[in-house]
Amino acid sequence: MRLHSFFAGLAFAAAGVAPSTPAAASLADVSIHDRRDGRELPVHWFQGRRYVVGEPGRQYEIRVRNTSGARVLAVTSVDGVNVLSGETASAEQSGYVVDPNDQVRIDGWRKNLSEVAAFYFTRLPDSYAARTGRPGDVGVIGVALFREKPVYVPPPAPCCWPRRRGELEDSSRDDAASGAAAAPQAESRSDRAHEPMAKQKAERLGTGHGERLDSAAQRVEFERASDTPEDVIAIWYDTRANLVAQGVLPRPYTPRPPRRPDPFPRWEPGFVPDP
Repeated sequence: MRLHSFFAGLAFAAAGVAPSTPAAASLADVSIHDRRDGRELPVHWFQGRRYVVGEPGRQYEIRVRNTSGARVLAVTSVDGVNVLSGETASAEQSGYVVDPNDQVRIDGWRKNLSEVAAFYFTRLPDSYAARTGRPGDVGVIGVALFREKPVYVPPPAPCCWPRRRGELEDSSRDDAASGAAAAPQAESRSDRAHEPMAKQKAERLGTGHGERLDSAAQRVEFERASDTPEDVIAIWYDTRANLVAQGVLPRPYTPRPPRRPDPFPRWEPGFVPDP
């Protein structure tokens, strides 16, 4: 399989971050958080799908926590649009590389290697997808997860075999070259960036292209173990009123008003009986 270059970075240690249990996958946990207070949006299950309630005007971020022991690739889309390239989303496109037991916070549409345009919930016509002529898939967040192809490491050469005369110098040069080749690989690993989302209407909710936020990232190489993702996590979102209308959320209980006394509750001719 051809070796590709993908964006990486924005990674955070997973310690202290509660995973979103309903959105758990074999490789990663995915959750949606309000950027103002850091609160994780509760997931509501309906007919086998995950839903969260979005509040118009509030910024949010997607958190992908790697629960495996190896790097994974998270190709991420919002409203059917790739969050890195702005292309109509496909699982074959670029994504974020997440180190083992690390976390990436995806808080906007990537504009360059140092900035994103913030995600925020907004009415459908103001969404980035609708403004770029692609309103058909507004209202869903997707993460396609890929394993990394294992790299074969040959076993080290035996160190204790007797050397023939004249081999020592050549072997030393080989060892030096091997050490020089290993150094850039170690440096590459250490250089990976690790850094740290009105009135409700019946109209569908989308994700806008908001203010610029500092968000450092860099490109790294990642070779996928397969052409198809190991897992795909989808989380739908909309206003509370719309999710109630769709049956995702129960209608709020409205107590019946207390009964008013009726001066003639039952009209029957006759006389007053004994008590």
